[in-house]
Amino acid sequence: MKDSLKPLLVFVGLLLFWQGVVAIFDVPSYIVPDPMSVFDRMVRDAPLLWEYTLVTLAEMVMGLVLGVVFGVLMALVLVYFTGLRPWLLPLLLITQAIPVFALAPVLMLWFGYGMASKVIMTVLIIFFPVATCCYDGLRHTHQGWLDLAHTMGAKPWAMLRMIRWPGALPALASGLRVAVVVAPIGAVVGEWVGSSAGLGYLMLQANARLWVDLMFAALTVLAFCSVGLYYLTDYLLRRLIPWQSKTAH
Repeated sequence: MKDSLKPLLVFVGLLLFWQGVVAIFDVPSYIVPDPMSVFDRMVRDAPLLWEYTLVTLAEMVMGLVLGVVFGVLMALVLVYFTGLRPWLLPLLLITQAIPVFALAPVLMLWFGYGMASKVIMTVLIIFFPVATCCYDGLRHTHQGWLDLAHTMGAKPWAMLRMIRWPGALPALASGLRVAVVVAPIGAVVGEWVGSSAGLGYLMLQANARLWVDLMFAALTVLAFCSVGLYYLTDYLLRRLIPWQSKTAH
């Protein structure tokens, strides 16, 4: 079976399981609507869902870009500035020790109810996996390669560009895959705490009005966005890092 068909079969299986649970247990529609009701709502409110999807996607993508940049920079600092490492590692852990739900109201107070607070929350969530994976990849470079490059008179920048960085890319790719999966958390949590647009905001409004089918429609669109971003990222990483699959074996 082709790998491209497996996600489709999983999706169909989930739909059948969903429909089966609703039918067998006679679940009321105001608790869990059936898939056809959700699909019908998605078609009827397609313009609204599209408008709010663009907002949430923008928050996710901007958070991903900034989180990756800051995470890679942190990893480079940890590797090359060893004197700062004892001070920066606790700071790295603190970014994950405080739940994002606890930080959300503070970020809203500081940066307002616009896109900035959601982007910052997304950055805080994905910063840790990117920084730690990149740091592990950089510091676990094969020592023999570094010794050989040093013997041949390679400068630190050349060693980073030609040896450390290519060797760290598979580990960084793992961090990026995790980051893409968790990126929606920051955006949606921020929209739940305070916003006027986005899929999280739409879910709150639908829940308050007991429009359960619209709430599930927004949740379904959000799941599609997350899965789509993951597979796009995975495809690009496999094309950009062709030696990753070889090292995995």
